[in-house]
Amino acid sequence: MQYSRILLKLSGESLAGKENHGISDAVLTEYSSQIGEVAAAGCQVAIVIGGGNIFRGLSGAKSGFDRIKGDQMGMLATIINSLALEDGIRRAGGKARVFTSIRMEP
Repeated sequence: MQYSRILLKLSGESLAGKENHGISDAVLTEYSSQIGEVAAAGCQVAIVIGGGNIFRGLSGAKSGFDRIKGDQMGMLATIINSLALEDGIRRAGGKARVFTSIRMEP
């Protein structure tokens, strides 16, 4: 393996697959499998994922939402995607943990 650590940026929109919204089980399973393969080869993987498949803060602001509230909603969408990907990776036999600046009590 050439790299011992990588940073992977995934767009939230890509998680929607052909549906253009929500989370596609097929895409989530494929991502989880591929990430697991890289990790199994000895590479640590950090993932940054967007939330555009659920909500886009800027688009919400254009629709009348307060800009700050729209951005906060987008951040929550990112957390939803992060939790879904964490679960997918764990179901595929890998280890994963979500980190967020928004407090999420257990």
